[in-house]
Amino acid sequence: MSRQIDLNADLGEAEDAQGRAFEREILSYVSSANLACGGHAGTPEIMAQMCAFAKARGVTIGAHPAYPDRENFGRRSMVLGRDISPDELRRALTTQIVTLCEIAFTAGHPVRHVKPHGALYNDTASQPALARLICETVASIDPKLAVMGFPGGHMEEAAAKSGLRFIGEAFIDRAYMPDGTLVPRSQDGAVLSAQDARMAQMESLVFDRAVRAKDGQIIAIDAASLCLHGDSAGALHTAKAAHVRLIARGVTIAPAA
Repeated sequence: MSRQIDLNADLGEAEDAQGRAFEREILSYVSSANLACGGHAGTPEIMAQMCAFAKARGVTIGAHPAYPDRENFGRRSMVLGRDISPDELRRALTTQIVTLCEIAFTAGHPVRHVKPHGALYNDTASQPALARLICETVASIDPKLAVMGFPGGHMEEAAAKSGLRFIGEAFIDRAYMPDGTLVPRSQDGAVLSAQDARMAQMESLVFDRAVRAKDGQIIAIDAASLCLHGDSAGALHTAKAAHVRLIARGVTIAPAA
């Protein structure tokens, strides 16, 4: 049976000319892009440019909101109700998502999904209340938006309760813990740096619906979308190689949202 997969990239995060050029080129090899919308990175100008580039390449776009924490690039974990209040986070997420939605609407290329960024994404694995807040916020903005997250996690449950479509996601360039979450970036080996390791993990996720965790254990992950990080070393090479290899093996690359 043929397989279809969404190949997505986290983009709109680069501010220097070279980084922005790389991000534009990555759009030629993916089917969807998660665009930073001001929480951890991104400006209205960059958002508008990326919306236009994605539209020209037929790439679906999603909002990539984060904790309001540009200083730490949205990668500092927070506990809801202790480090940030529910109202503060809800306002921050609404501002980010609506900003991109308005820019995308003007560009004639509407936002189709929402994918939390960095620590906000990872924290949903241990904080069900956080997952509920994210999904309730998305539903209040536009119930037609889909949400991305760990398959089988709190985000999937929260999406169902909020009436949102859920897209299970896995990662080409990140190492996994035995519980199916990502190895924290503070630990060695959290990011897969070797291209052959990235391709091997991609093929395992697509064809075996599984991944080898950091301790060697094989864990099942059934994902509709595979992510690569636009800011990781070799991201453009990874995007090209992934696209070519999937097509060669008869996989259809198409947006999940």
